[in-house]
Amino acid sequence: MAVEFELSVYGRTGKTRDAYVAEMRPLYGNVAKIVPMKNTKDAVEGADIVVTTTPSREPVVSNDWVKAGMHFNCISADAPSKQELDLAILTGAKIIIDDWRQAPHSGEINVPLAKGIITKQNVWGEICEVVAGLKPGRTSSDEITVFTSTGLAVQDAVTANLAYKKALAKGIGKFVEIV
Repeated sequence: MAVEFELSVYGRTGKTRDAYVAEMRPLYGNVAKIVPMKNTKDAVEGADIVVTTTPSREPVVSNDWVKAGMHFNCISADAPSKQELDLAILTGAKIIIDDWRQAPHSGEINVPLAKGIITKQNVWGEICEVVAGLKPGRTSSDEITVFTSTGLAVQDAVTANLAYKKALAKGIGKFVEIV
């Protein structure tokens, strides 16, 4: 299979970044060109999709690097005061969250909500509304979208079930009885 896309990777240290690239290339190098980047800006600029997975309490992605049509998956602003995106990105994007009970205090929207930069009305909706077709997702190719995931137990349960079924199908793993 030919390379279908480019995956730009940045990490705080060259050692962890390079280790990740070395681990992923054998697994996905046939479908993705996996490129280590020297800084966040180079990893973000020009991307169609940006996934942030940092423990940051300050933005690591600048609004200046954002292009029309960019999508962000933010998965690590998992506690109060954590944030990964420049607040200006959120004021100009369609924001989708996973859960209203968690997102305001432990999601990418927690800081701008607390500062009054955005309100509940700035959040388009929950991912379940988009998946169920109750609200449209992206409505134009220029729309900037942000999905902020705080992680839900149901996501863990579904993932565990998928892993379990794959293990059964491949005849791998070890059965453990939990009392």
